[in-house]
Amino acid sequence: MSKFRKAATGMTLAEHLAEARKRFMISTLAVFVFGTVAFIFYPEILKVLQQPYCRAIPRHCLFLVTNPLDGLTLRIKIAFFGGFLISSPILFWEAWRFVTPGLKAKERKYALPFVGSSILFFCGGVAVAYFIFGRAIKFLESIGGHSLVTEYNPNQYLGLFVLMMFIFGLTFEFPVVLVALELAGVVSPMQLLKSWRYALITITVFSAVVTPSSDPFSMLALAIPLTVFYFMAIGIGKLLHK
Repeated sequence: MSKFRKAATGMTLAEHLAEARKRFMISTLAVFVFGTVAFIFYPEILKVLQQPYCRAIPRHCLFLVTNPLDGLTLRIKIAFFGGFLISSPILFWEAWRFVTPGLKAKERKYALPFVGSSILFFCGGVAVAYFIFGRAIKFLESIGGHSLVTEYNPNQYLGLFVLMMFIFGLTFEFPVVLVALELAGVVSPMQLLKSWRYALITITVFSAVVTPSSDPFSMLALAIPLTVFYFMAIGIGKLLHK
């Protein structure tokens, strides 16, 4: 008897671990390479990230640095997050390449569409967060009142901005997950349609809780697309089951 039992895919445990290591190494290399690129082009990337701040407060959108190490910390953070964000298509692809051997032949044909749609929706979520962030800053500034002088610490600003982009990017994967559950038979389009009222309440509460900036504009910018995605996933599920 073999030391390692064969999995449903015909791969041993050792082969699964080797495959996982390979995918992990490729993903890590991609993040490192694109992170290095982001480190080199740090000034240009910082200007792009500063634009929502400048649109919200055009009269004064400078960053306040109070620690000698803030500049270095900021550049490293931008390199890391930039590398992760730019390499996200590769990360999605490697994740799917690892999962694909465990799928049936009928399910494998959906792998490429799922990878493509995952990348598309993730980038869409990041884009929405980028363009709505200026409104969030404007709202937060108005809540504080005119007696306050606005000068953000760049690391805190970047932390909130990146967190918001990643949350939007990940939550925009919602329709991909729903369609996958429909294809797997976990839920049916009819069940989702019958539960639409509960889904809308859940989406609204979820959007209010996970929105990092806690402003109504960002919450609506998350809740409205998720609602559209919910019904879109139901429609796609019905088409795929025909």
